[in-house]
Order: sequence, then structure tokens, then C-alpha cells
Amino acid sequence: MKKSIQPKDYGFVVFADEQAKFSFLTRSTAKSDETIKWTDGKEYPLVKMQISSASHPFFTGEEKIIDTEGRVDRFKARAKKAEALKASRGNKVAKAKKEAEKKAAKAEAEK
Repeated sequence: MKKSIQPKDYGFVVFADEQAKFSFLTRSTAKSDETIKWTDGKEYPLVKMQISSASHPFFTGEEKIIDTEGRVDRFKARAKKAEALKASRGNKVAKAKKEAEKKAAKAEAEK
């Protein structure tokens, strides 16, 4: 290994997930102004995390249940609304076509 590319400040650090009351000691280059006394009696830098394997839904098995039934209902409602809009536009086009034919027939009759 090249010595010039290795970090110089690599040491023990405590990472703590305060929400789950979970912490672990590992080696890292992470910096922190806070320290904590670990179970071995020594003080180590403390890095606070917002989420860890102890609190993440994927690792805890507390994943949210997706409301697929609600999704399907909303999709069907949107599809029905789009179909109704399409039909109303079709009716407008047909009505405009009939009026144009009447005008053409009226103009033809006047000649």
C-alpha cells in the first residue's frame, strides 16, 4: 500500500443513533467536537446519526404497507374522468359538424 494516500487521522469513533438508542465503536476518519465515554472507560469522538440499521424501516422490518387498493381506485377514477372528457369533446365535435352541415345546406338552399 502507498503510505502517501492513506489518511493520517484514522482512529476510533463512536457513531450514535439517538432515536433508536443505538451506538457502535468503529474506526473512521469522521471528525467531531463531541466526545463520549465508551464501555471500555476511554473517551472517543462522537458522531450523531439520524438513521442507522437500528432505526431504518428496511432493517427493522417495519416497512410501510402500500395502499394498492386506493391506488387502483384513483387510477380507475382518472381513467373514467378522461373517458368522459374525451366523449364530451367528441360530442362537441359532432355537434359542430352537424351545425356546419346545416349551415352548408342552408347556404346551398339560398343559392
